[in-house]
Amino acid sequence: MTAISSDVIVGTPPYQYRLVADWAKLPDGWSFTDVAAVAIDKADRVYVFNRGEHPMMVFDRDGNFLRSWGEKLFKRAHGLHVGPDEALYCTDDGDHTVRKCTLEGNVLLEIGIPGKPSPAMSGEPFNRCTHTALSPQGDIYVSDGYANARVHKYSASGKHILSWGEVGSDPGEFNIPHNIVTDPQGWVYVADRENHRVQVFDGNGKYETQWNNLHRPCGLFMQDGVCYIGELPGHQKINLAFKNLGPRVTILKSNGERVGRVDQRSGLPEGQMLAPHGIALDSHGDMYVGEVSYTIWSNYVHPGETPPKSLRSLQKLVRV
Repeated sequence: MTAISSDVIVGTPPYQYRLVADWAKLPDGWSFTDVAAVAIDKADRVYVFNRGEHPMMVFDRDGNFLRSWGEKLFKRAHGLHVGPDEALYCTDDGDHTVRKCTLEGNVLLEIGIPGKPSPAMSGEPFNRCTHTALSPQGDIYVSDGYANARVHKYSASGKHILSWGEVGSDPGEFNIPHNIVTDPQGWVYVADRENHRVQVFDGNGKYETQWNNLHRPCGLFMQDGVCYIGELPGHQKINLAFKNLGPRVTILKSNGERVGRVDQRSGLPEGQMLAPHGIALDSHGDMYVGEVSYTIWSNYVHPGETPPKSLRSLQKLVRV
């Protein structure tokens, strides 16, 4: 990949950023491969949930490596977020589970049966679940996912409360519910990826509205009433190279008003971003973008080819 100068500014005012492409200082011989998700604790330590040999890598704000864990725990990293109690909610779509862990990797709660998915499209949890979010009361929402079209709600102790959704494109229906976030008012936002929208529900699954004019919304992060949405590029031969579809990060207010975007039109160099899959912001407003670059490269950009060692799957964007 092309080296990026430290003075490259991307985004649209007031959401502009300086690119720091090689921020993470990995131990010699280590690799992320795909970075599925990123989370940040109250000390601005960065948790990188990835599909390499060390599934959870932890860094300080300057990119210095601190530790890793999860080597014998996770099968395929997918979703990650940190709760107000500093617990990490780790969604593994490879073994169909959600695990609540301490920051050091001790498992506090496990939902789902490892390696035993529910029947595909049965609506029963889980079949390749994708992400989690918490209600203001601590209930757990799980988007589910690749082989279901469902959102499940659990109590904080892991007891199933209710579920909603089915396959389709009408309001309340899903075509790959890929990510999920909540806000302090209890609204639930679901990235309905292949329907090219984000749907908004109340805390019990009642459809309220939807955000359109998005392209394969993949990653979601909500901070201070603003939602950051990672969008994937096209994935068919006819539209793979089309510009202005993605990859990009779109920034919306909670009412759906677009207030910013990071893409080629806003200064993002071509090839700098391939597949924004997970997003997190630290206390300074800096953005960390995890990408499934290796998957995109091997399956779509250069089918069957081995990705180059220089391929990026994590970058930091410093708010300016």
